[in-house]
Amino acid sequence: MEKVSEERFAQICEGIKRDREKIILHNPIGTDEEILLWMLLSVLISYLSLSELETPCFTGVPDAETYRKAIRHVLRDRRETDFDIEPFLERFSTSEGAEHAEGGKSAFEDDLE
Repeated sequence: MEKVSEERFAQICEGIKRDREKIILHNPIGTDEEILLWMLLSVLISYLSLSELETPCFTGVPDAETYRKAIRHVLRDRRETDFDIEPFLERFSTSEGAEHAEGGKSAFEDDLE
């Protein structure tokens, strides 16, 4: 079973943060938070080489909490050390749940100022 270190997980999150505008532009459905968490989950599935049986499935329309739960599930036994993923996930949360398409404050807008 592939595992991820805290350092590598931080690098993945930082890469998503760095490319957030492009990611959001090319995935315009959902809030910024949903789009960025979806991207993080997708990268983890690839990075950890998860099989189809190990990949989370969703019923209905997933929201940010659905993606958070899926990421927690994927990382449950796949971390090299027991590091806290919550601060990383919080970096993707949007202010007041505002959507990018509505001109709301984006997940990393403060970092761009």
